[in-house]
Amino acid sequence: MIRRSALDALPVREAVPALLAALDGHGTAVLCAPPGTGKTTLVPLVLAGLAGGGPRRRVVVAEPRRIAARAAARRMAWLLGEAVGESVGFTVRGERLAGPSTVVEVVTTGVLLQRLQRDQELAGVDVVVLDECHERHLDADTVAAFLLDVREALRPELRLVAASATTDAAGWARLLGDAPVVEASGVSHPVETVWAPPARPVRPPHGMRVDPAQLAHVAAVVRRALAERSGDVLCFLPGVGEIARVAGLLAGVDAEVLQVHGRAPAAVQDAALTAAPHRRVILSTAVAESSLTVPGVRVVVDSGLAREPRVDHARGLGALATVRASRAAGRQRAGRAGREAPGVVYRCWAEAEDGRLPAFPSPEIRIADLAQFALQAACWGDPDASGLALLDPPPAGAMAAAREVLSAVGAVDGAGRPTPRGLRMARLGLHPRLARALLDGAGALGARRAAEVVALLSEEAPRQYGDDLAAAWRRARRGDDAYASRWRAETARLERALGSAGGGGAARGSGGGAMGDDHAAGLVAALAFPERVAKAKGGGSHLMASGTGAELSEGSSLRHAEWLAVAVADRAPHSASARVRLAAVLDGDTARAAAAHLRTEGEEVRWEDGDVVARAVERLGAVELVVRPLRDPDPALVRAALLDGLRGEGLGLLRWTPDALVLRARLGFVHRTLGGAWPDVADDAALVARAGEWLEPELSRARRRADLGRIDAGQALNRLLPWATGEAVRLDELAPERIEVPSGSRVRVDYSAEQPVLAVKLQEMFGLAETPRVAGVPVLVHLLSPAGRPAAVTADLASFWQGGYRAVRAELRGRYPKHPWPEDPAAAEPTRHTNARLRGG
Repeated sequence: MIRRSALDALPVREAVPALLAALDGHGTAVLCAPPGTGKTTLVPLVLAGLAGGGPRRRVVVAEPRRIAARAAARRMAWLLGEAVGESVGFTVRGERLAGPSTVVEVVTTGVLLQRLQRDQELAGVDVVVLDECHERHLDADTVAAFLLDVREALRPELRLVAASATTDAAGWARLLGDAPVVEASGVSHPVETVWAPPARPVRPPHGMRVDPAQLAHVAAVVRRALAERSGDVLCFLPGVGEIARVAGLLAGVDAEVLQVHGRAPAAVQDAALTAAPHRRVILSTAVAESSLTVPGVRVVVDSGLAREPRVDHARGLGALATVRASRAAGRQRAGRAGREAPGVVYRCWAEAEDGRLPAFPSPEIRIADLAQFALQAACWGDPDASGLALLDPPPAGAMAAAREVLSAVGAVDGAGRPTPRGLRMARLGLHPRLARALLDGAGALGARRAAEVVALLSEEAPRQYGDDLAAAWRRARRGDDAYASRWRAETARLERALGSAGGGGAARGSGGGAMGDDHAAGLVAALAFPERVAKAKGGGSHLMASGTGAELSEGSSLRHAEWLAVAVADRAPHSASARVRLAAVLDGDTARAAAAHLRTEGEEVRWEDGDVVARAVERLGAVELVVRPLRDPDPALVRAALLDGLRGEGLGLLRWTPDALVLRARLGFVHRTLGGAWPDVADDAALVARAGEWLEPELSRARRRADLGRIDAGQALNRLLPWATGEAVRLDELAPERIEVPSGSRVRVDYSAEQPVLAVKLQEMFGLAETPRVAGVPVLVHLLSPAGRPAAVTADLASFWQGGYRAVRAELRGRYPKHPWPEDPAAAEPTRHTNARLRGG
């Protein structure tokens, strides 16, 4: 019997007439209704004609999560006084409860996406409700875009409702073709905020890791809330592992502790969503933020953490990362405490931090791995997704990376269109990497065994299962824990999906159906992650085809395997190698077959360990398979390798005579002073960039390091002089190698410093009033004692004679009495000789 009083009490009823009018007039609508108003339960029943009269219509409600889909179906069935599977049913991955009389079907967005790919018209469906669209899950955005295509091209009569508690109503209205926005008011109770930051700083989350001190603090706040307040406590945590840790820390509290998440058994989920006579603490992931009503809750404890999708580089798959929850999520979570009565939220961070939190969670399309999305778009007929109506376009870089993955697994052709194989992959409901492993693995091992290993890869096994994939497989087979139960259900689903998708071919050379578990696990992992096929380097270290090192723990049974298929590995930010967390043994032939697209053969000529190395190499990515010396390498490759050597080790590899070094310094001075056609020879990189102008033909004749050492750098530098303009002949004028001083000596000029230096004995400069210049620049005169030691430095001889000379004369004439020290050096005769020599002369 229909529970009319419960239906009539739902606040969204007041907005139903406006919603129906909007759909009748426009065909699409945006429904904004606060949590607890009945948008998820009453609205679908009204649209289907099951409550409030009206024609019967087939309604599909799309929810972002399985737990929400099951809960919504149960609630609607209860309101109708029926069992689930009659007028109202649900379908989630691996579970369906619906029959021929089902009018309202609640599905996950992933299930709806698969249906649209099989039947673009969505035959028999009259209305689709996209619930909780504010969460911006990638599947939900994709479903919305596909449905708008269906309305425009195939079924303009299909009605579409975007529903949410808090959403970008204007954006969704534009996306739905300027759809009317219908708003419903709700009954909200005041919620008090208590700021409860940790007493001491905790480490911020990194990847999937949360500081245990943070979780201990959350547990302490839950205990505080139980002591200070009445009613059930709903505690938000980022994931299953954190829920389990906090549950352990709450042992002994005077309340029932329930753990609610998408993987929880249905009985636990039902218990959390049903009122109880005793007090409860419900530890939940974000599944309880908006689409579920948890009765009895008066207190919310918010850890302030959430999980957002990222590209999981450890597995090459989309995954979740722990982040600070947005302010919008914080409002949603706090609102759970005021659903039924006034409540309180304990926030496990400081009030000062709140304003620095992101305003909204990031749309998945901006941050997630897009390989699966790209395959869906290709199968829909829009490979680059440019024609899809999306609130946010996919980032170009992420789409390019996604297309590379799809091409590597054979899902798309060169134009990005799906291959027949790609169409089969899309129907499996898996990441394309895992779909490839399932299809090709089934051909080699049989559907059941391939499905079992892929199920292990799709949801990573608990750490206690160890790092050996085959051993984890055996443990899951005999296990009776929650993971093993989910693994068996997923295996059965994949086996069914494989049958309906049409199977696939084996990787050639993979060994056949009689392969043992160890190598079977390796085959499937290698098919999924060919770039992580790894070959031993020794000491428990391996090199993956991607070029990254892979290290096994000291106690691992896999340390001595020659080949590995690495399924999961993580690398610290500044570490050169990754730590292997899950892998399987492999043989070389299987590695070559699984990673065939990474196999290359060619000549490799490079500068290595100080000389040219020329080899013919067969590689699997970065892994060398076969290497042999190359007797007659391509001269162009040799020249490029020699240039790499010059770039890396510098021009010291050439033969630099003293005259060559002097020439380089002189040219450097003229370039600094005059520029123009005079070349820059001071910088090695600049000279290497112009190697073709000054190191030929010697460079092209060279074959090894020793040949570079025979190239006369000075002779080569002469080729860079501006001969064509005639300026080259002025080098001796502009930067003379030697200058004649008043004594008649020709003294070398040192051009190695910023200013040219003339180092000359002081007595040889007597009588010279003006400082010598080169290219208009005064030289820096280093005046030397008779013993050749610096006595003074000046760039202004006239001033020195008048002032500085007196101090030098006073200091040195007693030390060198045999040399002339006239009182007036400007009028004295310059000399190289002693007084006696002068008198004798």
